[in-house]
Amino acid sequence: MFEVNMGSLDRLLRIILGAALIGATLAGLIGVWGWIGVVPLATGLTARCPAYGMLGVRTCGTANRT
Repeated sequence: MFEVNMGSLDRLLRIILGAALIGATLAGLIGVWGWIGVVPLATGLTARCPAYGMLGVRTCGTANRT
């Protein structure tokens, strides 16, 4: 459906940010809005960002296309 459009650094940062937001929410450090961390976590794990696709942005090289 979507092709890979994220590079390794982009993926790593999204996974870290998403996990940190979810962890902070579970720990009670931030409010319920922290569940928005599911979005960067999911896009980082799948290496596919629908917004990047719509905007024509890609942070990976041509060799990483699937």
